[in-house]
Amino acid sequence: MSLGRDAWYLGSLVAPRLIDVLLERRIIVCVGSGGVGKTTTAATLGLAAARRGKKALVLTIDPAKRLANSLGLSELGHKVQEVNPALVGANAPVAGGKLFAMMLDQKQAFDEVVQRHAKDPAAVQRILANPVYSQISGSLAGAQEYAAMAKLHDFDAEGIYDTIIVDTPPTAHALDFLDAPRKLSEAIDSPAIEWFRKLQGGSGSGWSLVGKTGSFVMKRLAKFVGSKFIDDIGVFFTEFNDILGGFRKRADETFTLLRQPRVGFILVASPEAMAVREALFFHERLLAAKMPFVGFVVNKVHPSRPVTADVTAIAAALAALPSITALGVSGTTRTMAAQALIAAHSEIEVLALADRIAIGKLLAAGGSSSLLVEVPLLRDDVHDVDKLVGLEQYLFA
Repeated sequence: MSLGRDAWYLGSLVAPRLIDVLLERRIIVCVGSGGVGKTTTAATLGLAAARRGKKALVLTIDPAKRLANSLGLSELGHKVQEVNPALVGANAPVAGGKLFAMMLDQKQAFDEVVQRHAKDPAAVQRILANPVYSQISGSLAGAQEYAAMAKLHDFDAEGIYDTIIVDTPPTAHALDFLDAPRKLSEAIDSPAIEWFRKLQGGSGSGWSLVGKTGSFVMKRLAKFVGSKFIDDIGVFFTEFNDILGGFRKRADETFTLLRQPRVGFILVASPEAMAVREALFFHERLLAAKMPFVGFVVNKVHPSRPVTADVTAIAAALAALPSITALGVSGTTRTMAAQALIAAHSEIEVLALADRIAIGKLLAAGGSSSLLVEVPLLRDDVHDVDKLVGLEQYLFA
């Protein structure tokens, strides 16, 4: 039986199951540091939703190719691609689901936002053709994250997909995912940029509008970068100012969207100290921003498997192996091998204990109403659909 949609938002002391979260929330945002299996987790969740009858989309901001490869795609780009239905539907619990994936192209996504908010087609062309825009759209603080938020907002508004899984960049950039609207507005509203806007306020060069000192500075700058570049800056920020209101409106709408109960943030981590520290830090950020935190997925966990057999018992077990018997291994050698096995196992148990302590910190931070899912350290890399399906036994246990 599934939990109520907002059960864990109303102070419930019962943590949700990840499968319930996946099926009942429309947008799942996976965040975490690099190398903790975040992209694999996002791909598994998207595939799992599709295998349960949903029309699912995995939107990645991380340029890593792992997502495309694991879904059986040669590459991912800004165009939405459908994953082979035969791969998605093979032995699926519910038939009829579909899975799509795309990797955000920052420049193209930012262009789409400009096209949506500019007053007329001519203004769009002027902005896109402006060399200053080409630089800013690729490097302005928060530009990539803003573009991703805007794209997520569009997909949600279109209503085409039942489930949207967002695979964000590593944590440092995922923090920008929350700060993007503020950073973008601050960058465009800075006093220096406002000064450049005023240059285009009158006839001619407009330099007289900023006074003698300003005119002197502009002329000095022009000697180094060229008057054409100075004019491009002024024209760009004048044009861009006209669509800034649309940018702010979309940012506010998306920020509001991310706070809704139909959205869930999942923090992906590993038991390593650095990953746990970053997860705890981002958890605090989510709570401070009143974002709907759901829980943790901890990958690469060393399982604890105590062994009660002593050296003598293990040596006897080795002696019973046909391969050992055939080689004629001596009793002394078997004893040494048994001791080495016990020592190696002890080291693994130490790692397992350290993992338990790290996971305990995440449990304490999340509280009883948040889920925590553990995925053991796997021998083989996850690189195809079959392996992603295999991860369900851990994610939804």
